[in-house]
Amino acid sequence: MTFPGENNTIPFPSGRADGDTLGGRIWRARDALDLSLEGLAARLGLPEETVGGWERDHAEPDTKALFMLAGVLSVSPSWLIAGIGAAPADPDGEENPHPLMRQLQAVQRLHDETGKAIGALEAEIARLIKKDQG
Repeated sequence: MTFPGENNTIPFPSGRADGDTLGGRIWRARDALDLSLEGLAARLGLPEETVGGWERDHAEPDTKALFMLAGVLSVSPSWLIAGIGAAPADPDGEENPHPLMRQLQAVQRLHDETGKAIGALEAEIARLIKKDQG
């Protein structure tokens, strides 16, 4: 039942969403702290592959992990989820880098991670071949 003058709206952080993805925001916050993917995963007590999957938008953290992630990255859960609220300061001093630059940086990061993954896969294949021959 609503009474005259009663406001039944839920307060929501004001401001516009930043247009990035959850993974992009995780990466931006991690980058602002100059924290490696390995370091972030260690702080969360999770496998690097799990956290990397979130950054690449291949998976999403559950609620508990999302709140832990927000705490470790010093951002609000609403910013991580929807890009609403205060974003972390850019390490280069640029508060709002151009979206194309953010996209380029993300592609460069993925390129580096892909190189590491290829190296690990090559090493595992070599190990398996050696095991089968021995």
